[in-house]
Amino acid sequence: MTLRFKLDENLPRRVEPALQILAACNAENRVLVTLDLAFPDIRAYPPGSHRGVWVLRPAEQAFATVLNLVLAGIKLAAIERTAGQLWVIDEKRVRIRE
Repeated sequence: MTLRFKLDENLPRRVEPALQILAACNAENRVLVTLDLAFPDIRAYPPGSHRGVWVLRPAEQAFATVLNLVLAGIKLAAIERTAGQLWVIDEKRVRIRE
């Protein structure tokens, strides 16, 4: 399956046009990619209740840093399931909650 993404408004506009609603992601079978720290709250957004959420945690919000985190997620998604999972991606690791 080809992954499709919708990016939260907190990401730089150069990454992709700003998009933000988790419900829209579910309806369109997309993974939400965001810098918004509300999404790792598994009480509000429990794993399995969405198509996947990637929360990026860059040390700095420079374009190159954010882009590298997105690319790391895409590389891992080639071998790891994303549907229903919360991924927290930083420069050193990817934490996955199922």
